[in-house]
Amino acid sequence: MQFSVSNAELTQKIAEKLAKALHAGDVILLDGDLGAGKTTFTKGLARGLGIRKNVKSPTFTLIREYHEGRLPLYHMDVYRLEETGGDDLGLEEYFNGDGVSIVEWSQFVEDDLPKEFLIVHFIKDETDDDKRTLVFEPRGKRYEEMLKIFE
Repeated sequence: MQFSVSNAELTQKIAEKLAKALHAGDVILLDGDLGAGKTTFTKGLARGLGIRKNVKSPTFTLIREYHEGRLPLYHMDVYRLEETGGDDLGLEEYFNGDGVSIVEWSQFVEDDLPKEFLIVHFIKDETDDDKRTLVFEPRGKRYEEMLKIFE
């Protein structure tokens, strides 16, 4: 499943709709270059969960937690773990916990990921800086069912 988007607002609206299908323990991986829209997408998820706090990239903190919505949101940017991995972060506690985990740069903690998750690929348009293609890749039955919200 994929969507073409031409602005941040549309990216957030797609994420906001997806948030309605989220349950505790869901894991979403965001795959894309710097500036591709990963944090923008996370802002939409947060809004869809009822989180009103300003969502910021966790680049320097690794994990930002938001607890005031329908479900807690755990926003992770694990880019800085490229050399070390996530062994000492206790990621499995987040992944198996009471909230939704959003992971940017997940390839750096691949060994710590659960078997099932949803990947959202952010592909920048080569000719128009505002355009993106969001490609949803479900891994597992739960995530295939989740995407039915877009039908």
